[in-house]
Amino acid sequence: MQAGIIYDPANSVSGTVGDIWIEDGKIVGPPNSERESDFWIIDVRDRVVMPGGIDMHCHCAGPKVNTARKMQPEFSRAGAESRIHRNGLTLHSGNPNNVPTIFTTGYRYTGMGYTTCFDAAVSPLASRHVHREFEQIPNVDTGFYTLVGNNQFVLEQIAAGDTNGLDHFLAWLFHKTAAFAPKIVNPGGVENFKNNREGNIKDLHQKIDGFGITPAQIVESIARSANRLNLPHPVHIHCNNLGMPGNWTTTLETMKTLEGQKAHLAHIQFHSYGGGDEVEESLCSKVDPLANYVNENPNLSVDVGQVMFGQTTSMTGDSALGYYLQKIGGKRWASADTECESGCGISPIEFKNKKLIHALQWAIGLEWYLKIKNPWQIVMSTDHPNGGSFLAYPQIVRLLMDSNYRREMIKKVHPEVLQATELESIDREYTLEEIAIITRAGPAKLLGLRSKGHLGPGADADITVYNPSKNYEQMFSLPWMVIKSGQLLIEDSEIRNTVSGVTFAVQRPWDTDFSPKIHQWFGDNYSISSCHFGVREGEFDRIVRL
Repeated sequence: MQAGIIYDPANSVSGTVGDIWIEDGKIVGPPNSERESDFWIIDVRDRVVMPGGIDMHCHCAGPKVNTARKMQPEFSRAGAESRIHRNGLTLHSGNPNNVPTIFTTGYRYTGMGYTTCFDAAVSPLASRHVHREFEQIPNVDTGFYTLVGNNQFVLEQIAAGDTNGLDHFLAWLFHKTAAFAPKIVNPGGVENFKNNREGNIKDLHQKIDGFGITPAQIVESIARSANRLNLPHPVHIHCNNLGMPGNWTTTLETMKTLEGQKAHLAHIQFHSYGGGDEVEESLCSKVDPLANYVNENPNLSVDVGQVMFGQTTSMTGDSALGYYLQKIGGKRWASADTECESGCGISPIEFKNKKLIHALQWAIGLEWYLKIKNPWQIVMSTDHPNGGSFLAYPQIVRLLMDSNYRREMIKKVHPEVLQATELESIDREYTLEEIAIITRAGPAKLLGLRSKGHLGPGADADITVYNPSKNYEQMFSLPWMVIKSGQLLIEDSEIRNTVSGVTFAVQRPWDTDFSPKIHQWFGDNYSISSCHFGVREGEFDRIVRL
């Protein structure tokens, strides 16, 4: 790949014209002159070259996604008229809207220059289902975070003060499910809701009935366990009281509870609201104190969960939230309890630019991007499909890079947003280097994926080439070329090929003497025995354990 304008922040390259050499699916150093003729030369002169995009927080596979599709059959019917083509041949139809089918998901990511995505919330019992679907997603590498914040075995180990038991169980769980990281969702709140108690916990030091521990203890204990296990990605946290007015205080307390432990806070926009008493009209921005705390604490990172206007679907491991959303106007909804592990809430939703609550959510997300000083601590996400489809990423790029366009969009939302946020007064514009960080280099670093997110020797040859344009939404909507693991997927903005990716999982040792306790617990509490739980060794060829 010759004479491209390279943006590779992980290797301190920003806007430098240079060459990239690929061999056996990896990026290599320049060959000697005798070998240059062995390489196929692609002229990318005057084009922008970046690593493949990484979506580190989305919802793309498993039972929750299938339920959301069944809940909205009108989109599936529309999908029958929106087939994906390659080389003039019809390959597949699929829902092209906010909850795309597995096949469509891979192609839509490819069409934006993304080559890796992680599902952010999978119940351990659903792990085999998710791996089966990952096998069918073309063109992207995958992985998932498994839900542990309301897992009753985990809560029992925390209540007993058994840190070794917690570490051994999590290591065993990652092995059995081939998961990548631990996920906490509404710690203690989901367990409360499953037992007909209040699911929105405002006080992190309130004890959870039946266990005698607090949400703060759950967060701190799992965070410390993840760091003791030296996981590539630390604990991934969905804080209590998502979407509730006044929830910023709970979010700040969660950050403080971590006490220097590495941790990632998900869809932070939904956790940054002032106001009170669950009165929607009281909602206002509290980005300032939260962003200031993140700026002062490099152990923390966030993804935004940017709200974008239009029809989408709320899909969460927070069953209490699903119940709340249907009470305030959800026409369709589903809620599920997953045995001793987790909950789930699903409800279609439409974000409207003239509705004050929705406009505030949109503005608060943009404030987060613009108020975090270090772009390595913030990641682009819509919490797909909760805040909007991942297909909105190019528009978010334009909103961040073009302050004039941003101000034009502000004029189209509810006018009270101007008083309730500081968005209009912020002049900051992201650079191409910063976009490369929050969509590529940063997620790779936070995930601990050393072969991703950069273009240095040893990296996977996941490369996206864009035609430069002052209309950044147009530029990032359709790359000129996409290469995945050294294979050409898109050339001249047309799909040329399909490849299979890998699924990343972690592997950590555990004390086998602890296993009988786990097996006994499963036998006493689950509908299946532990020997039928998770995935079998060698069952899925694409799993790569780190």
